[in-house]
Amino acid sequence: MFNAASVPSYSPLSASSSSAEDSPLSRYGWTPEHTQLFAPLAEAGLFPARIVRVDRGQCDAVLADPETVELRTVRLDTRPVGDADMINCPCTGDWAAVDLNAQPMAAVSALLPRSTAIIRKVAGKRSDGQVLAANVDTVLIAASLAVDPDLGRIERFLALAWESGAEPLVVLTKADLVDDAEFIRADVEAVAPGVTVLVVSAETGEGIDVLRACAPGTTVVIGQSGVGKSTLTNALVGTEVMVVQEARSVDQKGRHTTTTRELTALPGGGVLIDTPGLREVGLYGGEGVDLAFADIAELAEDCRFHDCSHNTEPGCAVRAALADGTLPQRRMDSYLKLQRENEWIASRSDARVAKARLNKWKTITKSMRAAGGPVKR
Repeated sequence: MFNAASVPSYSPLSASSSSAEDSPLSRYGWTPEHTQLFAPLAEAGLFPARIVRVDRGQCDAVLADPETVELRTVRLDTRPVGDADMINCPCTGDWAAVDLNAQPMAAVSALLPRSTAIIRKVAGKRSDGQVLAANVDTVLIAASLAVDPDLGRIERFLALAWESGAEPLVVLTKADLVDDAEFIRADVEAVAPGVTVLVVSAETGEGIDVLRACAPGTTVVIGQSGVGKSTLTNALVGTEVMVVQEARSVDQKGRHTTTTRELTALPGGGVLIDTPGLREVGLYGGEGVDLAFADIAELAEDCRFHDCSHNTEPGCAVRAALADGTLPQRRMDSYLKLQRENEWIASRSDARVAKARLNKWKTITKSMRAAGGPVKR
């Protein structure tokens, strides 16, 4: 850890080369596009860094040491940008602009625009969103073969992944514990149209090399506790970077071994973000559901009416597929359930925006009246 109070004059974008590809941060995903976005911030004396772990009010980030141009991990204060809503707070995977001279400790001054973001609804009845990871290329959805995969939950994870803007990838873990892995993969592929489904075993190494090839850039691992996310992370990294606990033998449910989202560089290139197990996966609106259920959307194109609700309208291709068994009723029920959640989130979001607008004008009106001036809207 270096002393931020004695930082020499240094341009973080041209310390040893004018090429962004030669930047030490390229190992963590820094690109020429990031260089262009960061240029005004560099002129202001700020330094680029990638957030690798977030705690309450602080975070760990990787940046190039101004003295040696080598990658170093620094502890940063996030409170200057942490007073915003949960979605805009710094999170693992963010590219940050760091003020190394801030007091009493170096701090995050700004965040670069996110290329992708995995956002879920917070637990409970609130409609706020929570960012799980930012700037990811692949969302690795892990499900264990030690128990029958919950297809409805996989569909929910797929909707979450598609909505983020990243590419989903389903990985069925613990293949060494079952003899019918390929049959189970076929069932999962049926609910994951257009998505690669891999069968792997961290214990035997089966499928790990293929997985590495399918997950370049930044990959985030999501799934329930006990599916082997941390074990998978260790296998990809090639060393024990994550603590692993055994799942309960009775029901194969896991414990929350991972307690925070943490980004780790992979030896062959790219980075991996391990996440705590997700018990509740609330969607935060958008088009993720339609993308996750692309097969139903394709069927709906053949409905007689373009605004068919698939209930009682004549010429409904979706109901016809349900009748002949082409479309399982379980999948249709899952689709309708997630659609209803999206509609609820949309209605709550609209109400929240309207309330914020009303509060804004109440504040303006109060200020104008106190000043004795006219109030105009």
